[in-house]
Amino acid sequence: MSTRPLSPAKQAAENLGNRLREIRKGADITGRALADATGWHFTKVSRLENAGKTPTEQEIRLWCQICDAEEQIPDLLASVRALESMYQEHKRRTRAGMKQLMRTSVPLYERTNRFRIYEHNVIPGLFQTPDYAAAMLRFWIDFLDTPNDLDEAVETRMSRQKIIYRSEKRFEVLLEEQALRTWFGNAATQTGQLERILVVESLPNVRLGIIPMMIERPCVASMGFWIYDERLVLMETPTASIEVTMPSEIELYEQIFDLLAHVSVYGESARSLVRAAIEDLTPTN
Repeated sequence: MSTRPLSPAKQAAENLGNRLREIRKGADITGRALADATGWHFTKVSRLENAGKTPTEQEIRLWCQICDAEEQIPDLLASVRALESMYQEHKRRTRAGMKQLMRTSVPLYERTNRFRIYEHNVIPGLFQTPDYAAAMLRFWIDFLDTPNDLDEAVETRMSRQKIIYRSEKRFEVLLEEQALRTWFGNAATQTGQLERILVVESLPNVRLGIIPMMIERPCVASMGFWIYDERLVLMETPTASIEVTMPSEIELYEQIFDLLAHVSVYGESARSLVRAAIEDLTPTN
């Protein structure tokens, strides 16, 4: 017997159906009784609970009203809205090139006032130098076989960085020390990038924390993630962009961020880790 993992969208649909079933059973209502109360055919309840049909927002509201579970409506609506967008293939998104992919994030940046960013092995794009960005993007253009628009993509990424100079925007950034020591490009590229971090860290609307290696810590995040206000969490895998919009799940990422922030170092302690990484890149005679 062989199995294969469910796609994230399929898994999310099944999770939603399971939650609807739990709500109905928690209210001690049978499937037929729920169907009678809504005026639906009795098979519709089964299809909704078994991910055979994605519920509409109106159906979610009606289900929760009948089951006296209206407090569940915001999370369930977020799940429905996320089903189509939570897992987008990079192949589809990058057909027009990396430049166009990066432009799609500009409206989100404009709407967001508080950015909480965690990265474990890379410097966030908003803080990258042109050389560092080019070294990263060159790999992804080849790996994903997208149109080679490297120069335009780097220019677009640099243009997006203007947002960090806007005083009404707040940037809380947590980097693993490993991110300071993961190379993209050569030693000169990495040195320039680390020096850039020292400049950005001094901005009044940027708070940079670094999580030292070899410390006792409360948790480990499996990948980098960005929290946009309290509305969205975005993660990038090698082949996909994953969006989290369910309020209860966003709260979990906020909790992880706070736990990691608690063991981060700031100010002079953080700058010392950056300078130490620079010194390790400097040849000794």
